[in-house]
Amino acid sequence: MAILVERVNIGIFGRMNAGKSSLMNLITQHETSIVDPTPGTTADTKTALFEIHGLGPVRMFDTAGIDERSVLGEKKKQKVLANLKECNLALIIIDPSRTDFSDEQTLISDARNLDLQILIVYNLFSESSEHNIQHIESNIPQMAFYRKIRIRANDPEHREPLLRFILANYEPADQAQELLPFVKKDTFYVLIIPMDEETPPGRFLRPQAMTEEYITRHWAYPVAYRLNLGAARSQGSAHDEERRRFTRFLDSLKQRPHVMITDSQAMDIMKGWCPEDIGLTTFSIVMIQYMSGGRLAAFANGMKAMSSLREGDKILIAEACNHSRIGEDIGTVQIPGIIDKHYPGVVIDHAFGRMLQTTEELKKYKLVIHCGGCMISRQKMTARLRDLEAVGIPFTNYGIFLSAIQGPDVLARVLKPWFEATTRCSNPARQNRKHQHGGSP
Repeated sequence: MAILVERVNIGIFGRMNAGKSSLMNLITQHETSIVDPTPGTTADTKTALFEIHGLGPVRMFDTAGIDERSVLGEKKKQKVLANLKECNLALIIIDPSRTDFSDEQTLISDARNLDLQILIVYNLFSESSEHNIQHIESNIPQMAFYRKIRIRANDPEHREPLLRFILANYEPADQAQELLPFVKKDTFYVLIIPMDEETPPGRFLRPQAMTEEYITRHWAYPVAYRLNLGAARSQGSAHDEERRRFTRFLDSLKQRPHVMITDSQAMDIMKGWCPEDIGLTTFSIVMIQYMSGGRLAAFANGMKAMSSLREGDKILIAEACNHSRIGEDIGTVQIPGIIDKHYPGVVIDHAFGRMLQTTEELKKYKLVIHCGGCMISRQKMTARLRDLEAVGIPFTNYGIFLSAIQGPDVLARVLKPWFEATTRCSNPARQNRKHQHGGSP
């Protein structure tokens, strides 16, 4: 079962040769990163997935040095800043034997602007360098706000003190966010799954698998229905037979389903086929609500930007994975086709995979339409939203877009299960968490 593991993202940041890779290897107890005195050895971010007892699953980044003065060095720095945005905790490693600490001061300022938790690690290459620490802290006023530890990153005996330091000072963010807060015990939920050329054999897609697991775990009943989308969209006997098959399936359930969760691309069919007394939403909406920490309202609000689109305006379609695209792909074929039809002259760009454009490049777009985000971490999704909000670019989501394009009543309908779940919630702590994350619509 493809279930998403929530990890704490910890990044190691600092100058070249400050001991970042040694620190990575010390914590992971593996030769995760190459250690060499040659400046710039770490050319790209190294990532390790492991467990820290007392903290749980961790994703650790060993980043390139921030002080390489070259064209390549500037590219490395941009990657480092992108990694910084994804982190829950930044370990800033400092070699106190140096004399100039302006890069460290900039790094701390960047992390502070992102409201990240910061811990300072002094890496002592020699005993004499320890005497410089007081001078460093008197010249970087922000250092007073952060806890610090002095270690030798190449000494295995310093691993346990370092881990105790991290555990004692890291405050986990409250990431409590239910995948399907509207699920009720002993009720049915229908998963509408049209399998096409892009559907991988032998498994459900991640959103489908996560949804099925969540419903089952919460003592409810997931029922998967394979919709023949081609027949449903056709005219004549094929359409009629597919509609009758769906009706027979629905009538076979002795208990009325509470909610249907459909593939977003089938919304043009399901808006009419799903009875009004049954809730309706989409897998893409499920995932973006979860991956954004409950910020569905912001994605729904982003659709307002569609009303002001003019010829020549640009839209970015952002998809977090790089799957092989064949047939009527939703991001490259279906959504662009709808935009071309309803908004002629609007220019469409695409971003695939884990990297999004820089903040400056994002400014040229009137709207970003994002997938469900199931193949990236919640930290990366948060970093993306932070960038878009920083430059004032509205954003929406595949499921919301494909529902809204069917009419405002359809959009209201797919958001309704989330709204009802929020208003029904009687737990003040849960309500507070939703408010902190932007709330549900």
